Amino acid sequence: MTNTRREFIEQSATTMAATATAAWLFASHSDAEDKPKGDADRMPVAVIGPGGMGTAHTNLLSTNPAVRVAYVCDVDEQRAAKAAEAVTKGSGTAPKIVKDMRQVLDDPTIKAVWIATPDHWHAPAAILAANAGKHVYVEKPCSHNLREGRLMIEAARRNKVVMQVGTQSRSTAHIIKAMDKLKSGVIGEVLVAKAWNSQRRGSIGKHQPSEPPKTLDYDLWLGPVAYRPYQSNFLPGIWRWWYDFGCGDIGNDGVHDIDIARWGLGVETHPNRIMALGGKSYFDDDQQHADTQYVAFEYSAATKSGKPKQLIFEQRIWSPYVQEGFENGDAYYGTDGMLILGKTGKYQIFGPRNKLIEESTGGGPDLAAHHQNFLECIRSGAKPNADIEINHLSTALCHLANIATRCGRVLNFDPAKEHVADDVQAAALLTREYRDHWARPVG
Repeated sequence: MTNTRREFIEQSATTMAATATAAWLFASHSDAEDKPKGDADRMPVAVIGPGGMGTAHTNLLSTNPAVRVAYVCDVDEQRAAKAAEAVTKGSGTAPKIVKDMRQVLDDPTIKAVWIATPDHWHAPAAILAANAGKHVYVEKPCSHNLREGRLMIEAARRNKVVMQVGTQSRSTAHIIKAMDKLKSGVIGEVLVAKAWNSQRRGSIGKHQPSEPPKTLDYDLWLGPVAYRPYQSNFLPGIWRWWYDFGCGDIGNDGVHDIDIARWGLGVETHPNRIMALGGKSYFDDDQQHADTQYVAFEYSAATKSGKPKQLIFEQRIWSPYVQEGFENGDAYYGTDGMLILGKTGKYQIFGPRNKLIEESTGGGPDLAAHHQNFLECIRSGAKPNADIEINHLSTALCHLANIATRCGRVLNFDPAKEHVADDVQAAALLTREYRDHWARPVG
């Protein structure tokens, strides 16, 4: 089981894109004396969790002339060493290697951090970084539970830092173009959006507790999560299928398409009702999250006439087939047509009687552009394309979907209070229990 799918290859960026970032960052410096001259002029940054998706960030940042990767931080010695080698090769300068992120956050020269840890560390690390005055790029899903997302927003606003979430489709040209088309009314008023995650995953097997690898500081890896013995099917990347550490594939691949669906649907609040069916229909292994899900979210009074809108999510992570031409995609149903979108390919717009109106090609999600947007916002103080408040609304859909799936009933949700009414079991899953730990998120 790998940490992601082929996204890593699709998201690989070029040095040219990084150079464009640097050119923009220093564009306002008219005097030659003010222009960057070397490492001392580059923004010092750190990568926390440089394995998995963190590898893509590390490789891109190491060749970006606007930044200097001063630290790589990982609880696994081998991963940290490999990341340091990549930085040295890409930039010509070796970073410091640490396993405790507090060493990074205590360094006043570090201006921004990239956080690509497992899900259970996203919010704790981001909040600590914000409290230390660092700008934050944190991977998706932004939080492990809904309450953490709200604490992240509060930390970013309180400390006046930029907090970008790694849903890079928000900075991808063909997706932005498709969203503009929807806003222009090309298919009328969008009443329903659907996102799907249909692909073939693998079994994680069944394992018993065992000793962790000698290169791994397992207690530090657990962080504020209540202690549980190590199992060999926690790492690498397999943690996402466990309740304690991840959000399932809906929070892994699904959140990308759910975010795009919500964007195109034009809703900027939480849903009022959530219905979900699903569970483990295929895999006979240790993974806890659903391999099959069908979820419907209802937004009351969201249309122009005050009627509800719906967002639907389908997941089949045992399927060798694509849907509408895409493993992962989105469909928008409007009063005058339909738009089909794949984040790794193209969009198609259909009018009445299924007439193809427009078709566009596009590449994969643009990670370089997403980095660039983050760095631009650090300079300008603007909100980034995938600001924490934007992404919290999308990640919350993953949390609510998982809660409704686990509880097996309709949730009535209060969008303003972020609370499930009259359901003790569901309300308890909006947060989690933490052990006494320095990274325990508080607000």
